[in-house]
Amino acid sequence: MPDHDTQFAPFAELMQARGLPEMAIASFRRHYLGLAAGDTGFISEHEIQPVGSLPHAEALGPDLAEVGRRALKATVFLKLNGGLGTSMGLDQAKSLIEVKPGWSFLRALARQAAHAGAPLVLMNSDRTHRDSQRALADIRRQEPELTVHQFLQHMAPKVCRHDLSPARWARDPVHEWYPPGHGDLYAALHCSGMLRALLDTGMRYLFVSNSDNLGAALDARILGYLVANELGFLMEVTDRTPADRKGGHIALTRAGTLVLREAAQCPAEERESFEDIARHRYFNTNNLWMDLRELERLLAAGAPALPLIRNAKTVDPADPDSTPVYQLESAMGAAVSLIPRAAALRVPRHRFAPVKTTSDLLVVRSDAFDVSTEGRMLPGFDEAPPVIELDARYYARLQDFELRFPVGPPSLRECRRLIVSGDVRFEAGVVLRGDVRIVSRSGRPAVLAGGRIYEGEITL
Repeated sequence: MPDHDTQFAPFAELMQARGLPEMAIASFRRHYLGLAAGDTGFISEHEIQPVGSLPHAEALGPDLAEVGRRALKATVFLKLNGGLGTSMGLDQAKSLIEVKPGWSFLRALARQAAHAGAPLVLMNSDRTHRDSQRALADIRRQEPELTVHQFLQHMAPKVCRHDLSPARWARDPVHEWYPPGHGDLYAALHCSGMLRALLDTGMRYLFVSNSDNLGAALDARILGYLVANELGFLMEVTDRTPADRKGGHIALTRAGTLVLREAAQCPAEERESFEDIARHRYFNTNNLWMDLRELERLLAAGAPALPLIRNAKTVDPADPDSTPVYQLESAMGAAVSLIPRAAALRVPRHRFAPVKTTSDLLVVRSDAFDVSTEGRMLPGFDEAPPVIELDARYYARLQDFELRFPVGPPSLRECRRLIVSGDVRFEAGVVLRGDVRIVSRSGRPAVLAGGRIYEGEITL
């Protein structure tokens, strides 16, 4: 049998040479040894059961809001800020993309934090740290009351799929490393000294979410629910729709403990059950609330044993013919199974408005959302935001996307679904209603005339 500890030795040397702390190395080692022993990270349908009804944030009373308002002075507003806009053809921090005129993600987050009187903490990656620092220099002038702290998430070496050795890519060695998922939050908070510093300044509660989700504003009622129920961990979930069927969901273990299952943790033969939104009704918004003291107790025992997420990639993400690798990752929401007194709370859909693609960006730039003076995303729809599918050939890159909306987005407030096939440029004053499909069949650039209302199928 292979000696897995010997196999791991080159990884330990690489990580030590990079200056990574022991907790980060130990966390990667646990996942690596599991991978080498055949761990797929799968959570089978036989191991879990569906979650029934959950309390809803909209039903929380004013008494909890008052509890939350009193706790705000001891609450930290933390944003995961490690993502690049690579899916949109960019090579900078995604949080610097403009979502409304004069409002980048980071500008809106800073306004939210300053308005709430909470410190803003950013977990950056090596690739986003410098960009964010430059942007914050200007933002601080606009928000003189804002307190900002930053720390870096760790990096991990990619693993060759064929022999489980460290991946090499001489053409661009930066691709040999990757950030190991947002589950690294806990080790990075501890090893950077940020957790201890926050506790030493009187902070007690943590609200963490993705920087590209402006719907995840501080909510006094939800904070009050965490405090009043003395919870160690609270996950915001929302109802799954057909558009969310491939996303991760929460479930219960046979022992009744909450567990998070991501798509990469589902066996292929159980995909149908995984995507059954009537069976698994709720997905994780990645908006999480925690008691920092409980988190400190968890980390006192070392890196939390978060389940493995085995992601199959290529060493150069832009080159599908490059070396096949595994990225060993974990999800921060998986701590719902580890922190005492963990719970889930249903929230309205507008608290989940992430921007992963230009299709998502079109929704938040449109009148389907407004930005308040406090930096909050306010929904302009009744039930759910419109579902957008833009032709990736012409809209996937931000530069190309903006060329096709030269005077801004169309009105989507009354739109349920928009599909655009082909190369279409939108003029000013376009209003879309209901289910709309726009098709350019000529193979040439087409123009959707402005000042008109469109419904149903439009062929150009």
